Amino acid sequence: MNFDSKTVVLPIDNIDTDQIIPARFLKTISKAGLGEQLFYDWRYGSSGAPNPDFVLNRPDSKGAQILVAGANFGCGSSREHAPWALLQFGFRAVVSTSFADIFRQNSLKNGLLPIVVPADVHAELLASPGMQVAVDLAAQTLTLAGGRASEFPIDAFSKQCLLDGVDELGYILKQEPAIAAFEKRVAALSGL
Repeated sequence: MNFDSKTVVLPIDNIDTDQIIPARFLKTISKAGLGEQLFYDWRYGSSGAPNPDFVLNRPDSKGAQILVAGANFGCGSSREHAPWALLQFGFRAVVSTSFADIFRQNSLKNGLLPIVVPADVHAELLASPGMQVAVDLAAQTLTLAGGRASEFPIDAFSKQCLLDGVDELGYILKQEPAIAAFEKRVAALSGL
């Protein structure tokens, strides 16, 4: 998972999952259409018309695959719909100084990369909306426009799943030949 993208900056701390995707849209188990409901109460007015002042509605935000958010992103209730909505909108990564644990795990399990950066790197990203950055998952680096690279943490299993483009079940299914070989050895040893 290597890609370059401009950033969209949403410098608000403690954005909870109900702000990411309001609870009234959680009546589905399908991911289809959730991108339209991302940050719905901020993106649209009471009449349903787009709010032209909200960052995701601005023309210069179109095509951005990296959201730079405030601290403690994804707090609140547990819902996989939040990373689903971010992915459906077109984001591949969210950058912050911290993420709520459940949101972070839901993101990793669904293919959205939560990138934790130090406060000084975060401040530089917040001060430069639309900055072109590069993500290198294998190297675990986020490289800013000026060439400054910042390493980010990720557990080995989640990293491998993201690099292989699989979820936990997909990882297990890729192990099927090794599982079958093990079962054959056990059966031979037990005389079955």
